[in-house]
Amino acid sequence: MIRHLNIKIRGFVQGVFFRLTAKQQADRLSITGFAMNMPDGSVYIEAEGEEVNLDKFLKICHVGSTMTRVENVEVFAGPLKNFKEFETY
Repeated sequence: MIRHLNIKIRGFVQGVFFRLTAKQQADRLSITGFAMNMPDGSVYIEAEGEEVNLDKFLKICHVGSTMTRVENVEVFAGPLKNFKEFETY
């Protein structure tokens, strides 16, 4: 079953390849959506995919890249938007 998640990651997550890592893993897991830096220093992600792959993607969001320090991850379900690919902004 395809699900949609809204994910907000806080910590040292900007300027440390977090979004690039998210995109690489999303592509690997057939996750669509986007990742973008927010003005408050967090990263916001909307992700859609099979539940098992979203679970794997969420585990990656708790770690990020090798330079990342994730302090908090908030996850909320949302309505499907039928993204075609995973993009970074």
